[in-house]
Amino acid sequence: MKIGEDLKISEFQAGKFEQQYQYKSFVPEKINHEWQVDAPELLILLDDANRLLGELNAFSQLVPDVDFFIRMHIAKEATTSSRIEGTRTNMEEALVDEQDVDPEKRDDWQEVQNYIQAIKYSISRLKTIPLSNRLLKETHKILLQGVRGRHKLPGEFRTSQNWIGVSLKHATYIPPHHEHVSELMSDLEKFIHNEEVHVSHLIKIGLIHYQFETIHPFLDGNGRLGRLLIALYFASFGLLQKPALYLSDFFERNKGDYYDYLTAARTTNNLSSWLRFFLFGVQDTAQRSIEVFRAILALKERLEREVMPLFHVRRQHNAQLLMRTLYQNPVINIKRVRNLLNVQTNTASSLVTDFEELGILREMTGHKRNRLFIFNEYVGLFKKA
Repeated sequence: MKIGEDLKISEFQAGKFEQQYQYKSFVPEKINHEWQVDAPELLILLDDANRLLGELNAFSQLVPDVDFFIRMHIAKEATTSSRIEGTRTNMEEALVDEQDVDPEKRDDWQEVQNYIQAIKYSISRLKTIPLSNRLLKETHKILLQGVRGRHKLPGEFRTSQNWIGVSLKHATYIPPHHEHVSELMSDLEKFIHNEEVHVSHLIKIGLIHYQFETIHPFLDGNGRLGRLLIALYFASFGLLQKPALYLSDFFERNKGDYYDYLTAARTTNNLSSWLRFFLFGVQDTAQRSIEVFRAILALKERLEREVMPLFHVRRQHNAQLLMRTLYQNPVINIKRVRNLLNVQTNTASSLVTDFEELGILREMTGHKRNRLFIFNEYVGLFKKA
């Protein structure tokens, strides 16, 4: 296409296959140019998705202590995104400390913790540097530190061929040869910040995610970082005031469609179907996040009205402090409660027992020693969303 010319979504040409030694890699077309959305159904989906994002923004600013709940969204995202890549850590396990994790599960647990750290680091880092290849490399290094993939150039674009599948010979997809990666990622970075591209942000991030996964610029961790890139875009361009929307759960629930639509865009130039799927994912995820905020407000109101008054006036302060802490850290033990309240062990144990009898806490280990207690109903709101 000519420089300055709009590219219609319906006329998208994905790229070409390039012969390498005994295999063909796929070289995508660059995307840093103007795009024209010429499918009416995409425009309708776009309106609905933007409306729900606005509603989610409003909720995230109405909910007291919203950062407590954002932490839970991040824990869920980290668990789900890592599970897509094969880890088996569940959300409850992601919320506990390392010493409370079974030794055989610690590698998976660490991958999830790396993802949590990567999210927090990268969103905070956006205050000092733009969303860029530099930031992606820094975040990638955190993702792979001390876990599977730690020997696969953490924080650096790949310098060899990679593939998706059991082997290069039987690959389901072979990304561009490594000699193209720097140029393609430079084009992607320019597109992210190109203010002369007047397409909607949601269409733009849908294109960015597709392109990132198609380039597959790292030897490992591309899936996790590509999903995190969506949240970073939302944060970088102020689409959400709080990072409360993560698409990994939608992608996991629709994993077959997710891969099929990405593949169809590459092999049949059907970009519209991928963008339609992506926009529906934004809608679905925003709606679920709104419902979680509503459910949290209802849960807090019910506990404050029906349960907290049951505590004797002399225990109200400690009960209220523990209750508030549970929204931020919903898995606790007696020692942590003792330190939080600065009380004796038997006083802490008695308060936890009261919380357990009132249905707020549930013991989750089944052990008589080193017991852990979880704010079960609260964590369940995020798991069901």
